[in-house]
Amino acid sequence: MHRFFLALALLTTALPTFSPAQTSVSSDRPFAIEYYYKTKWGHADEFLKLFQKNHYPVLKKEMELGRISRVWMDQPRYHTTEDGRWDYRVTIVFKNATVANEPFDEAALQKQLYPDQETFQREEQRRFEILDAHWDLPVKLVDLDAKP
Repeated sequence: MHRFFLALALLTTALPTFSPAQTSVSSDRPFAIEYYYKTKWGHADEFLKLFQKNHYPVLKKEMELGRISRVWMDQPRYHTTEDGRWDYRVTIVFKNATVANEPFDEAALQKQLYPDQETFQREEQRRFEILDAHWDLPVKLVDLDAKP
């Protein structure tokens, strides 16, 4: 057990820490994150229904607050290999990188929008139970006309 904690301590001190100052992201520019969802076979429609009912209204409220500039969902037209398959990609464009990474009390919005928290929590749990995978990918715009 002592070796485990020693290895953990060495690993955490050897890894670089993330700091917004270390990134090349300007704090005044929009900041996009893509959220990928891979559902269990046969559950894509159920996931979409729950997403539209419980999560999309929260995102729309965040747009009203000015935290999010845009949000949209994409779905592949054709299929890929199973290891590369995803069913939905939600792209959220935040006002800037600072807003995207600062703490935000989404639970307060959820309580405001969904007074029946028991049903809301049960449905949100179900939305994630029917996933095979979920990952988030911050993306940046590449200016192809800029000189290298």
